[in-house]
Amino acid sequence: MRNSRRGAVDPFIVMDVMEAARQAEAAGRHIIHMEVGQPGTPAPAAARAALARALERDALGYTVALGLPALRARIARLYGDWYDVDLDPGRVIVTPGSSGGFILAFAALFDAGDRVALGAPGYPSYRQILRSMDLVPVEVQASAENRFQPVPDDLAGVDYQGLMVASPANPTGTMLGRAALSDLIGAAQAQGAAFLSDEIYHGIEYEAKAVSALEISDEVCVINSFSKYFSMTGWRVGWLVVPEAQVRQFERLAQNLFICPPHASQVAALAALDAHEENAANLSVYTQNRQLMLDGLPRAGFDRIAPPDGAFYVYADVSHLTSDSRALAREILDEAGVAVTPGLDFDPVRGGGTLRFSYARTTEDIAEGLRRLRAFMAAKGHVIDDPDANP
Repeated sequence: MRNSRRGAVDPFIVMDVMEAARQAEAAGRHIIHMEVGQPGTPAPAAARAALARALERDALGYTVALGLPALRARIARLYGDWYDVDLDPGRVIVTPGSSGGFILAFAALFDAGDRVALGAPGYPSYRQILRSMDLVPVEVQASAENRFQPVPDDLAGVDYQGLMVASPANPTGTMLGRAALSDLIGAAQAQGAAFLSDEIYHGIEYEAKAVSALEISDEVCVINSFSKYFSMTGWRVGWLVVPEAQVRQFERLAQNLFICPPHASQVAALAALDAHEENAANLSVYTQNRQLMLDGLPRAGFDRIAPPDGAFYVYADVSHLTSDSRALAREILDEAGVAVTPGLDFDPVRGGGTLRFSYARTTEDIAEGLRRLRAFMAAKGHVIDDPDANP
């Protein structure tokens, strides 16, 4: 049977790393997972309990396409709680994860051949989903001086019908302040382009609160998810906030593409929004892990790093060690038993000289991973002090 051109997208390298790590574990090795952006904690206890109750009394069939009204209303209230934004629940669309949100937004906002600007380094599935939909990802190289976030000058002379940004960003954890985000929204709107804001790491911030695009303009599309802050990756439930005039456009597509988001996940997500103590406890673990990484990575020889503002990643420049980050990541997995992600996933141009380290797992795992990385780098002659010292 023939294949479509749309299906000829690049692999998601981190998933390949996960599979290699799984194979190593199946062979009996103990692997420390610093490759995947997945919390090591389960969904909040209140979410699991709410679903257990629902399973006893409800068939959990289809919901309406836009999601459970109670969940949409509670998400809208979150914007008041977090950002002091008075949001109409009618603008909230519950989706099958943020990935379903990307598909829905791209289908609703763009026609085949439209060009969507993305900052690089950035989340690789943006460009692959765009390509699979006959859209054109236009990657602009964001500079280290701007902490790898795009600025309007990066877009000068670029033809684009959409602009997508992420703050906090994957893989860097950097955030856009209000002025910087406002400048990008203004640049897109002056171009007549749609502005999409990926805010799935909101809630995981350290020294300053992330700014939502909805604090600046109603004429934006915001993508968010329960995967990260709420520890619900496998539940596949996210949401969009779109301008009121476009809700029906999104609804028609959602009806046909997905019918509805998973009912069970929506029940759990509604309860997760009120699991304040558990969510805060998870954030405190990420905060501790972040400090371990900022202290331990330089001592392991990975000293070209910048503190992340949010999310749970450190993006390291390893260009002095290799021009093939994929080979280095494989070597680290094979010899140190630590899974890390090569930067080629996030930046095909410069990513051969970068690695992403995730610190989403337990503090014990992070400490052990840093100890192993120190030993690995010491064996390569890149660390001169005791590799068995505490990270």
